Amino acid sequence: MTTDYAAPSSGGDNLPLADLLGSLLRIEVTEALTDVQTSFGPANPVRANVAVLDGDNKAAEYDDALIFPRVLVSQLKPNVGKVVLGRLGKGTAKPGQSAPWTLGAPTDGDIETAKKYDAYKASQVASTSAPF
Repeated sequence: MTTDYAAPSSGGDNLPLADLLGSLLRIEVTEALTDVQTSFGPANPVRANVAVLDGDNKAAEYDDALIFPRVLVSQLKPNVGKVVLGRLGKGTAKPGQSAPWTLGAPTDGDIETAKKYDAYKASQVASTSAPF
């Protein structure tokens, strides 16, 4: 018996920024992309796995999500291969423009929350045995 395997998708989960405003986000930055074609023209997003650690969407996870807002990209792009922790906010709008999405620095309490999340995820992986 042979099985055909599909290649990984180039698209990922949609990251609903407006719903996550004010939330603590754990962002595993996996890749910086260039010249991704969008309806607004080419863009340079980052690809990331995002976990929401508090707020109304606590425990939501977004895998392989593309992040496009420029300020967020500038905060995340230097951290490819790393995990970034920050609180999603909005900066000050320039005249005629909308306020940019930003990540605020985590507090000590935020860091403790992230450590609890990491320990929980590690225990979930450790508690499952490979079926092969």
